Amino acid sequence: MRIPLSWLREYAPLPEGASAEYLMETLVRVGLEEEDVHRPSDDISGPVVVGQVLTMEPEEHSNGKTVNWCTVRVVPEGQEQTLTGEGIDPSGIQGIVCGAHNFAPGDKVVVTLPGAVLPGNFAIAARKTYGHVSAGMIASVRELGIGDDHDGILVLSTLGLDPEIGSDALALLGLDDEAAEINVTPDRGYAFSIRGVAREYCHAVNEEFVDPAADLAERAPAANGSGQPVRIRDDAPIHDRQGATRFVARTVSGVDPEAPTPTWMSSRLRLAGIRSISLPVDISNYVMLEYGQPLHFYDADRLTGAIEVRRAHAGETLTTLDGKERSLDPEDLLITDETGPIGLAGVMGGASTEVTASTRRILVEAARFEEVSIARTRRRHRLPSEASKRFERGVDPLVAAAAAERAVELLEELAGGTAEEGVTDVFDHYYAHEIHCAVDYPSKRIGMEIAESDVIKILQDIGATVVRTGDVLQVTVPSWRPDLLEPEDLAEEVARLSGYEKIPSTLPVPPSGRGLTVEQSVRRRCLNALAAAGLTEVASYPFVSEADNRLFGTPEEGESVPAIALANPISESFGSLQTSLLPGLVQVLKRNHSRGFRDLALYESALVFHPREHLGTQNIPAVGQKPDPGVLADLHAGLPRQPRHIAAILTGHDAQVSPGVTPRAYDWQDALDVARMVADTAGVRLDLRQGRHQAFHPGRTAELFVAEGRRVGWAGELHPQVLKDLDLPERTVAVEIDFTELARTAGAPVSAEAISGYPAVTQDVALVLDADIPAADVLKTLREGSGELLEDVRVFDDYRGSGIEEHKKSLACAMRFRAPDRTLTNDEASEIREAAIELASQRHGAVLRG
Repeated sequence: MRIPLSWLREYAPLPEGASAEYLMETLVRVGLEEEDVHRPSDDISGPVVVGQVLTMEPEEHSNGKTVNWCTVRVVPEGQEQTLTGEGIDPSGIQGIVCGAHNFAPGDKVVVTLPGAVLPGNFAIAARKTYGHVSAGMIASVRELGIGDDHDGILVLSTLGLDPEIGSDALALLGLDDEAAEINVTPDRGYAFSIRGVAREYCHAVNEEFVDPAADLAERAPAANGSGQPVRIRDDAPIHDRQGATRFVARTVSGVDPEAPTPTWMSSRLRLAGIRSISLPVDISNYVMLEYGQPLHFYDADRLTGAIEVRRAHAGETLTTLDGKERSLDPEDLLITDETGPIGLAGVMGGASTEVTASTRRILVEAARFEEVSIARTRRRHRLPSEASKRFERGVDPLVAAAAAERAVELLEELAGGTAEEGVTDVFDHYYAHEIHCAVDYPSKRIGMEIAESDVIKILQDIGATVVRTGDVLQVTVPSWRPDLLEPEDLAEEVARLSGYEKIPSTLPVPPSGRGLTVEQSVRRRCLNALAAAGLTEVASYPFVSEADNRLFGTPEEGESVPAIALANPISESFGSLQTSLLPGLVQVLKRNHSRGFRDLALYESALVFHPREHLGTQNIPAVGQKPDPGVLADLHAGLPRQPRHIAAILTGHDAQVSPGVTPRAYDWQDALDVARMVADTAGVRLDLRQGRHQAFHPGRTAELFVAEGRRVGWAGELHPQVLKDLDLPERTVAVEIDFTELARTAGAPVSAEAISGYPAVTQDVALVLDADIPAADVLKTLREGSGELLEDVRVFDDYRGSGIEEHKKSLACAMRFRAPDRTLTNDEASEIREAAIELASQRHGAVLRG
């Protein structure tokens, strides 16, 4: 919202010489945000004066262009020229070459003399052109930066002006004014007006505010039966609220729509960011900015019968003022007459009743429309406007009559109209909202002592009526503050107008003796380890499709996955909360791969969401009231399970090509290494078993288990068909771990084992067994069969080929033995090894390879 200072001075006691910076600094104290300063004089400097054309001699030149050699008086006859400088004629008559032809001798124009600088850093100087020395320029509105018209010179009489020759043209055109631009938050729609900002300024400087609407409301005639018939019929209220709650209609006859807009009005509108169009349109915009009440003007003679406010019917269309035919939705609130729709209520009028150059009778509409209805219509038809911006934030229901009276008076004064006697005001009643709160509530809520008298005075200053009964205040909220609904809102107003800077700041004291939880500490170590290993951490959106949840969220194909559906998703492709991190990682990988990054190792730590039997509760108390234990228990029971997962996805190679380095392509073993790294860093022993998952390659997938056989995730190469369907690189591998489940094991006490000082004995064993027996099962059996003296066992070869039967494999394992109290002999180690081989033979049918 831009606030021209000359306009605000009419309603607020701004000091003489106050600047836009001063105004913004003052308004910040009452919670409005400063944005920018708009000062036309920053772009224009030097002598810009009113001149009168004395002579005008057309001259045709060899380039085919006809220019005018003019003499222009810039000093009243009989007075001396006080300006000096190169190109300034002491006689007060300047010779100027001008290419425009829309003026004549005797016209008063704006003359920029040598030494002036116009917008765009366009410096004016005396220069020779077309055979003459042109000492200045006769300016157009575009050259002055006050409009887009470049077809001709600005002739001041067309604006209804007859200023004195030599007077300051900048002051005449309002170019010496300035505006402060502020940001108005959605809950304070009343500040989208000069009236509202003036009220806030008075609060800031502790001055009494005189509401300009009060005097207008007293002057406005009461409704009578002879005005334009209006009916409000809302058959489809939104959220049980009627679409229109007030409709004031006044008619002015005998208007001249082509009368010029006065300079003071057009300059203020321009400085406020609104282009001057025509006098009727300018008047409606001016009153809207002044009082915050949007208006609409109809050509009264083009109306047919009574006006009706209703919802659209199926199949109805409307051609709006921008010339577009729009298909209407049954939720759209319309202004209609007997011919059908003539306007989208609160958004844009219809072309059929537009005020034109032939209009002689204007019907003024000042209405109050429901916020949600206007917002939905505006978004549906993509028609943002200054009017809808104000209706969406709430318009004062009691200002409509005053705003209509202001518009009627301006039409009479500036357009030569006459107000007709008929007045329509469809308005049942306004029920003011009441709030009850304890006298000391604001002090307790804010955290500082505020005198009771100050609390009451502040509430009265904002326009509220306050009645004290015992220790309770009954506060009747002013009509222009629909945002005040609860005692907390009143406490905020008291804090705002008392001064936020007065509220004492108290830093919270952290409880002593607390650090990271076990899970937090383990997670930090694991994520640091992944980063140190060269993986890159990313963050993806938690919103996925149902198909992605089914693919990655369960190992079995065709099995449904319970998921939480979003009430208002970005699109159908992101309609559910994730039950796996892999869909998000896949999208990040695809995006980076499409931008030329071929070697990627990405990981993410985030929550997944699994719904319980029910979500939330309907029994939520009002703001400021603590829920009772039953409601809290119901809320907690309705929260989804949210375990934390860690997932990674890898594609490409593990290194860049460089001298002495041969990159290796990532494969399923790297996915397993990531899983082992997380488990080792967490201090958890991970059990790997071959498994099956619909999103992973059937022969290159591992299930991940921890103590007590609890499965915590999957690792391996993604399924070739999945890679093809998702347009991913071949041999992409992935891993996902339920870190919350893993951390449960990590929290168990870890006892350090004593380090033996005796040497180890190492022996190898090669076993031939069925190829489908997992190596992890064989290692488990060898550990069990060896007993306590086995320190470590690992697979160092998996052979399948010549010399080995089909469907068989040879696993070669290295076994390391050590005793804590003596040096083991080879015979002792061989005896232990034989016992382990015997158990492997019994369980797996393993045979010692010859």
